[in-house]
Amino acid sequence: MSANAGVRLIVGLGNPGKEYENTRHNVGFMVLDGLLRGRSEWRWDGAWSALVASWDGAIFCKPQTYMNLSGRSVAGIVRFFKIPLEAVLVVSDDMALPLGKLRMRLRGSAGGHNGLKSIFESLATSDIARLRVGIGEALGAEVVGHVLGRFSGAETKALGEALARAQDAVLCAKSEGLMKAMNAFN
Repeated sequence: MSANAGVRLIVGLGNPGKEYENTRHNVGFMVLDGLLRGRSEWRWDGAWSALVASWDGAIFCKPQTYMNLSGRSVAGIVRFFKIPLEAVLVVSDDMALPLGKLRMRLRGSAGGHNGLKSIFESLATSDIARLRVGIGEALGAEVVGHVLGRFSGAETKALGEALARAQDAVLCAKSEGLMKAMNAFN
């Protein structure tokens, strides 16, 4: 399978629970929730400690293990469904990118993101495609407080636009392949 083929597993990263809803670190969950709204329903799957949905030939996953253990859920699904690693796309937040900026890559480092680090360790490779959604850097704030904080009212328009573009990027990657999505959305 090549980067020109569509993705079969789309993972949104975030932390489970009401206290983390709509926080910067849950942008991956937000992208998938918006994308699947009216298309599919999330269901709990205890085998993978994840909320899972399927739509249009793809599996969508929101690990419910907390960020730093996300790899357990992803690796379980990859192995069970025998999904080639080239057919996996992870959607995550990135505070090294300005708010709303998207960056899709086929491989690379975790960049300090514990969810990506967990996935790379669980799959024994960093050659996993990822769509990073910029949440802005922690200006003078503690990093944990920043990523677990909510977006301000002034940021909501940029966030909404970024989520819509990220959803379009996921759809493009799913139907037309990662290379096409990278060329269109980077």
